[in-house]
Amino acid sequence: MEEIIIPISAIEHFEYCPRQCALIHCDGIWADNAHTVRGSRMHRRVDSGASRRERGKTILRAIPLWSEELGLSGRSDAVELDGDRVRPVEYKSGVPHGQAANMQVCAQALCLEEMFGVDVPVGYVWYGGPRRRIRVDFTSRLRGRVKSAIATIRQQIQSGRLPDAPNDRRCRECQLRPHCLPELTSSPRKTERYLKATVFGCAT
Repeated sequence: MEEIIIPISAIEHFEYCPRQCALIHCDGIWADNAHTVRGSRMHRRVDSGASRRERGKTILRAIPLWSEELGLSGRSDAVELDGDRVRPVEYKSGVPHGQAANMQVCAQALCLEEMFGVDVPVGYVWYGGPRRRIRVDFTSRLRGRVKSAIATIRQQIQSGRLPDAPNDRRCRECQLRPHCLPELTSSPRKTERYLKATVFGCAT
């Protein structure tokens, strides 16, 4: 069986919500909202910037990343080269929220380590909301969490099954809410009742 290559972006989607990740990367469903539009605009600005020297460091923009060992691929927002140090930098338009961005930039570091044969212990996430750059240490715990997420995402894609919707505060801001229907799909029982009511016309 041909190995399934996981997009680095799927890790952030998975950490936010496994069902959102499956809808995007298994079913190919996407929709925009205010948050995703702001993020896309920021990434267009970042990606359009040329590589340059800045304060003694070389800044590479939008370079392809991959890991054959993990079956992972994607693209960096920026990679800083400072002597023999390599540091990925991820740009976010909002504010820090959970571990999703940290896991995404850690996945980039795993790719860079394999590609360049160097240790990448540290990276950064730049947040447009507070306009701050936050350091992320790539601890063994964070690396393990990223590798576990990659394995679970691959299993999701192979199975083709959607996880149950969480139906919690995350759903309020999710751009895929109309496709997910969290109020109806948060448990198999609710899904069964919905299908009976709509398809068979006989709610239980």
